[in-house]
Parts: sequence; C-alpha cells; structure tokens
Amino acid sequence: MIFAPSPLLTVTLEGDASGTDLHLHAGGQGVWQARMLRTLDCTVTLCAALTGEAGRIVQHLLEDEGINVQAVRREGRGAAYVHDRRSGERTAIAELAGDPLSRHDLDELYAITLRESMDADLVLLSGPSGEEEVLPDDVYRRLASDLHAAGRLVVVDLAGSRLAAALAGGVRLAKVSDSELLESGAVTDTSTDSLIAAALHLKAKGAHSVVVTRAGHPTLLVEGDTAVSVHVPVMEEVDSSGAGDSFTAAVAASLAQGHSLRDAVALGAAAGALNVTRHGLGTGDGQAIRRLSKDVEVRELGIDNGGRLSPDDLAARVEVDRA
Repeated sequence: MIFAPSPLLTVTLEGDASGTDLHLHAGGQGVWQARMLRTLDCTVTLCAALTGEAGRIVQHLLEDEGINVQAVRREGRGAAYVHDRRSGERTAIAELAGDPLSRHDLDELYAITLRESMDADLVLLSGPSGEEEVLPDDVYRRLASDLHAAGRLVVVDLAGSRLAAALAGGVRLAKVSDSELLESGAVTDTSTDSLIAAALHLKAKGAHSVVVTRAGHPTLLVEGDTAVSVHVPVMEEVDSSGAGDSFTAAVAASLAQGHSLRDAVALGAAAGALNVTRHGLGTGDGQAIRRLSKDVEVRELGIDNGGRLSPDDLAARVEVDRA
C-alpha cells in the first residue's frame, strides 16, 4: 500500500519530424512508485486525495494501470504540470500546486490509509508533489507510529522535515539521496564516510535501516552495525527522472515478498539503473530488472563502535567514492 497524499496530472508534449504528440499520465512520487510495483507483479493500493477535474482524470488513469485507488475526492485545484520534451530534454512549461488538505479531508485520508494498511504486506509513505504544504509534516510521524503499532512494515522515501517526522514515529527502512542530505545540512560533503555517519544518525532518530542513493556512485546501505556499498552496471542515460522512485518501489516489492534487505536493495539498484535507459517515470521491464539484479555486487564496509569506518575499510571507501 502507498500513501500518496497529492498525485498530479502530467501533460507532456513529445514529437519528431513527423509531428507532435500530447500525453496524459498520472504522476507524482507515489504514483511512479506504484507503477514500478505493478511492473514487478505486485498488487498495489494507493491512498490519496484527488482534487477537482485533474483528480478525476488521475483516478481513471490509475485504474487503467491496474492500481487500486482509495481516495478522498474533493473540489478545488489539483496538482498538475505541463512539460515539453520535443527537444529531447524535459522543459517545464507550467507547474501547478494542488490545494492544501482541509482538516476534514486529512482526517478522512488518514482513516482510509489505516484501514487499507491492515491488509497490506508493506506500507510505503511518499511525499506530496512539490514543496507546498499540502499536509502537516506531523502526519508522517503519526502514520509511522500507528502503522508500526499495528505491526506493519513501513518504508519511507522522504526528505527534510517530512523525513524527520516519520523517523520520530519509527520506520523499518528510510531511503534518502545524497543530494537531499546535502540540501538539509545533514552532511557538508558526499564522501562515503560522511554519508554513512549521516545514515547512522538517521538510525538513531528512528530508522531501523537506511539506504543512501548517489547519482553516479554506488548506493550505501546501513543495516545494524554493518554498512555495504551496492554496485550495479552503469547504463547509458536517456532520462534520469524517476530512477529514485523506481529504486524505492523495487526495494519495497522485494521486502513485501519476504526477501532480505540486501536482496531487496540489489533489486532496487537494478530497477533504478534500467529506469534511466528509457522515457517514462517509474517504468521498466520486470524480467530485465530481475536479471540485472543478479549482476549487482554488494561489498561490506565495516563500522567501528564509534560509528566510523574501520581502518581496514578506508581503502575500500576510496574505491567506492571513485566508482
């Protein structure tokens, strides 16, 4: 199950010498994650607030993709964007923020989320579209706490104050990128030891395990008192948008199916790597992802009792930073 408070309607212009096409899709972090979960043959329920005309279109598009939608339906302005990709690059023409959730709408969405989570193997908490305050950060703390109390496996892909709130409630796995850690001030550089130290800090704040993704460098996983780097074959990049969401969704799919966290992260790394080879956020080929995951290499990086890389692993750290 995915908590996706504010899905958006995406309008994309594409074309070549033969003409221009216009494409309508449902989008937003939770939607892109749901799409990858469906690619990996998972049954997905998405809990969301759908607003106005844009929200009604989004619901139809999601249901066409085989995603079970449980929603608060309300009037107002729904989130949407218009992008032009005719040049080969993604250019934003218009980006519209959705209306904030009222207290009544938020209460209803919260109740729907708890109800649907009772039958879920795993709950993925995603953020709203854009930086606007669609809902209070404390909702993530409350959800994480209540879901944990109900025995649900909780994974979060959040940043900044939303991540801090979720950690305060307690989560099984937190996924964050190196750029998000930099932006929040959690690190001043993206060296392996700095990122591992930041991951250990997130663990102390309420995450059982932490994954740090790095564009162009191996992903880092901190689980218990062990850190590992995750190496995946590098693919030619067409569009990197949505790779992080594909990563998170594939990890969630694997965990929901009972696999180990290391195996789950290997599948996530494969999904993220293949996502960049194609247009379409959260898309991929399930068989290709599973086959590539077998070529993912996981290397241990020891941590001493002070939360630092052990001397024997300093050389390995340098290799990871260069990879």
